[in-house]
Amino acid sequence: MVEQTWDEEVDLLVAGSGAAAMSAAIAAADEGLTVLIVESTDKWGGTTAISGGGLWMPNHPDMGKVGKSDSREKVLEYMDAVIGDVGPASSDERRSAYVDAVPEVFNAWRRLGIRWALSSDYPDYYPDKPGGMDGGRAIETEPFDSKRLGGWFSASRAQIPAPLKTDDIWLLTRAWSSRTGFVRGAQVVGRTLKGVLAGKRLYGLGGAYAGHLMMTVRKLGVEVRLRTPITTILKDERGAVVGAEVAAPGGTMRIRARAGVMLGTGGFARNTAWRQKYHGVPGYTSAPEGDLGTGIQAGIDAGGDVALMDDAWWGASVPMPNGEAQFVLNERSDPYSIMVDQSGRRFCNESASYIDVGHAILERDKEVPAIPSWLILDRRHQKKFLNNVALTGLKKLKKAGIVVEAESLETLAARLGMEPDVLRGTITRFNGFCQTGVDEDFDRGRTAYDNYYGDPSLKNPNLGPIERGPFLAFQIVPGDLGTKGGLLTDEHARVIDTEGAPIEGLYAAGNASASVMGRTYPGAGSTIGPATVFGYLGARHAAARVRSTV
Repeated sequence: MVEQTWDEEVDLLVAGSGAAAMSAAIAAADEGLTVLIVESTDKWGGTTAISGGGLWMPNHPDMGKVGKSDSREKVLEYMDAVIGDVGPASSDERRSAYVDAVPEVFNAWRRLGIRWALSSDYPDYYPDKPGGMDGGRAIETEPFDSKRLGGWFSASRAQIPAPLKTDDIWLLTRAWSSRTGFVRGAQVVGRTLKGVLAGKRLYGLGGAYAGHLMMTVRKLGVEVRLRTPITTILKDERGAVVGAEVAAPGGTMRIRARAGVMLGTGGFARNTAWRQKYHGVPGYTSAPEGDLGTGIQAGIDAGGDVALMDDAWWGASVPMPNGEAQFVLNERSDPYSIMVDQSGRRFCNESASYIDVGHAILERDKEVPAIPSWLILDRRHQKKFLNNVALTGLKKLKKAGIVVEAESLETLAARLGMEPDVLRGTITRFNGFCQTGVDEDFDRGRTAYDNYYGDPSLKNPNLGPIERGPFLAFQIVPGDLGTKGGLLTDEHARVIDTEGAPIEGLYAAGNASASVMGRTYPGAGSTIGPATVFGYLGARHAAARVRSTV
């Protein structure tokens, strides 16, 4: 039994400050609850603020505005097809709760002043599967004027002070090699200048969504405390959660939470010991500092069960000299590129969903060395398409051995420690597929998602031969956007204990919880969409608990 002495009392205590945490805080405050957000680091926004900012919100109310038609049945059919049976983390009840809540959350956020931006072009990652679509389900917010938050925005993790949208990126990657890309680039410049002339400082992508959420949090009067990690979940004699201890700058505080505690603290991407234990790699992550699994551990200590701890939101990445990792998207999907293991052989569809490519690298490494693998680029790739990794400076990457350059494929193979005949054979076969437009080995370029990043002027937008030097080879490792495993939760975002029962008053959402998406990635925003929705659902359930005791 916990001694009932408290330093402070609120209705809902929320740990974390990304999409899951802020969504829970907004939903609870909108219900009239008193809410406190505690964030472990000195920056707010979590992984959301440095992400692409998209939300996979299938069957949202504005689908018709982009000329698309969706339905609850169609979405669930698609989720069944791509996720399969992975256990209670992605139960039928959780999938249904997610899909059913999308319209409610979409309209609630709009009512509270959050401005949605729609995308007609970003396809599901498996558009050929039953229920899949070639666009419309991924949404984001309009760019956010950081001046609306005054000095508080300086404590945000947002990184790119430009009004970019996710739907811009695919065209901007080919801004100097296609008319549509050039036009989109001009539109982005115009959008930027318009904001400057209006006296605004606009942020797009994840910074925009995090900014909109924080603006709403502050409008609703929710206090946010930085450098205040949650450490211990506190229960009463019945086993119900009644509050938590936090490590405040001035010392430990015991905070009573009448409605409950929401853990939106993120995953454990930066916890090297856990990464080695559960994934077998030290971790090459794009997640921010503070993603250490502390919220998950607090939930475990409170009796919570976990699931999917061996998985992550994988994606091919380039390990940088400073120890960070640079996620790659279009670079491996655009034509005139090929990815090979350390023997010089292909092993996957380079244009596939990033989580599939990440899984493929890990599986390949069990057979032959593939960490790192190598992304080899023809000179035309370097001239035609945006290479975000190269923008960091090729000279330092070459010095670190992360990028290797050679005039001929034979010399490149030698420098990479490969048998020249093996690499030449792989590329000769691949170049033949480029002529026919059909990848007979891995079906690269078969789906609308593959083609999203590519050159539509080619027979197959993703296939371009590797034949013109100088050639560049980039190290590729199984990076990630965060981890998938976490506390097991139900359709109300309640944490489930090791006996299969919900822990009264304890909730988790986002990467602190085991993903409803299982081991896959149905579409753009499949992290932030569920984080938002289950943060909302957990807060609504907590609000009902308070009302029932009044």
